[in-house]
This record gives sequence, structure tokens and C-alpha cells, in this order.
Amino acid sequence: MKMIHYLLGNKPMLLLVFVINFFGTLYGYFWYKDQLAVTPPQFLLFVPDSPTASLFFTIVIVAFLFRKNLPTIEALAIVTLFKYGIWAVIMNLLVLMINGHLVWQGYMLIASHFAMAVQGILYAPYYRFKLKHLLIAAVWTLHNDVIDYVFGMMPRYGTLNDYMSQIGYFTFWLSMISLFIAYIFVIHKKSTKLSIPE
Repeated sequence: MKMIHYLLGNKPMLLLVFVINFFGTLYGYFWYKDQLAVTPPQFLLFVPDSPTASLFFTIVIVAFLFRKNLPTIEALAIVTLFKYGIWAVIMNLLVLMINGHLVWQGYMLIASHFAMAVQGILYAPYYRFKLKHLLIAAVWTLHNDVIDYVFGMMPRYGTLNDYMSQIGYFTFWLSMISLFIAYIFVIHKKSTKLSIPE
């Protein structure tokens, strides 16, 4: 496993991960364009969940390329990548279960968002955030849940409109699990620590 982590930290791999996430982030914001067009200005920052998560991670990768750490952004990246990665996978599987079919974009979203969740954890040995940084990520993440499910700014899945209360409850606990995973993989005394290779 350490060999895999070492390979992930090499500059060519970091550049590849940067490019993939950069263009994935752009596509993500484009995907939200219709919802953003009718979103009240005060909520704009909190609506495009997945692209903002990948934006955090893209910034982290840029820092890694310069052998730097940005602890607060790293905490936001791992928490939101895992949370929204797993969230999108489950929501699309629910659409498949309810409708009995899924458009090809749904399968693409399942694959890309699962990869989001995995990459956030794979790079955990290189993160250097502490509890205070994770608490900032917790405030951001739980505040985002309030914006989504109290003010109705959640991503739009027409098929799932009748289940918003249950989805909101699930999302809160997914946030808590994501924060716990970030703690275990980065802050816990037994977590693996690696440095970006020269």
C-alpha cells in the first residue's frame, strides 16, 4: 500500500490527477448551470456540492506539486469528496431502483463520484490537517446540509422529490461519517504519514 501511495505522490501522477480534477470541476459547475441560474445569490456558494469538493482537491494537488500543505483545504477536500462522492452514487442507485433504468449520464456520475470518494482517501497520508482544521470542515459541511435541506437548495433529482426528508436525514449522517473517516485517516495517531517525493 505504501508503494501505491508513493506512486500517487510522484509529480507525473500529481499532474495527471490535477488535470482530471480541473476539467471535472469545470464540467461539474457546468452541470449545475440551470440550477445556479435560479439560485438566490446568498446560496450560490453552497449549491454546486461536488464541483466545489473537487475544486478543494484540485487546490490541494497544486499545493502538493509545490511540496506545500494547505491543512484547512485538505480537511475540506477529504470530507466533501467522500461525502458527495458517496451521496451521488447512492442517489443515482436510488433513481435506478425507483425507475428501473438510468440514463448513461447516471452511470457516468456513479463512476466519477465513486472515484472522487476514493481519491480523497488515497491521498490521506499526505494531508497534514489537525482537529481545528477538521472542525472548520465540519462547520462548512453541516452548514451546507442546512442550506440544502432547510432552504431547499439540494441537487435536483426529480424522481427523488418525494423522499427529501429521508434523504436529508441520510445526508446528515453521511456528513458525520465523512468527518469520522477524515479523523481516522489523518488525525488518529495510527494514521499513515508520507511526504511528497522529491
